[in-house]
Amino acid sequence: MIWFVPIMSILLSVMWLLFLSGWRNLSFEEWMMLVFSIPFGVWSVLFFWKFDVAPPRDLPLRFNRARQRLYAYNFKYRWWNPFEEWRVVPVAYDWSQVRAERWRRTHFTAQGGAIIQFGVELSIVKPGTNQVIDRFPLTAMGADAHAWAYVCTYMQQGPDALPPLGPPWDHNDVLWCNIAMLLAPKVEWPTDMDLESTTAP
Repeated sequence: MIWFVPIMSILLSVMWLLFLSGWRNLSFEEWMMLVFSIPFGVWSVLFFWKFDVAPPRDLPLRFNRARQRLYAYNFKYRWWNPFEEWRVVPVAYDWSQVRAERWRRTHFTAQGGAIIQFGVELSIVKPGTNQVIDRFPLTAMGADAHAWAYVCTYMQQGPDALPPLGPPWDHNDVLWCNIAMLLAPKVEWPTDMDLESTTAP
């Protein structure tokens, strides 16, 4: 989406010059179109830019078996308001509050074909109830249900019950050609949460 920013900026500049260059008088309808299109254009430029650049490079989850805690790098935003601050709010919850919800969405193409998507979200419930107070997507290369089983096995039985782990992955390691990801903020946990989430009590 970041590539729409220069395109929209050029279109706005050209439209502004054409309407206000004085080469002819504008009708009432043209003035109304100018008045409504300029704010929408400004909103579009900010939205397209912020939608790609404001979110962090990744939204990692940390599971600490020793503390029985989940740590989430939570990104808070409202897509329709690019003027407010979109920010990361790291949170921590007890493992006993974590539930998994499987979702399914069906989309239809213009040709009538169906696109079916599946996924798993981690839901956080208020202690002693089933009231959901927070949610995080669980993504693992499309194998979300297997990732949930992997996480549960780790939290309940420990790493010895799991296959050998691969090399650790750096959340800030992005391709040189991905301009939006390079401009996005790096994943940086708060110092106290970084220590707590990687150590035993």
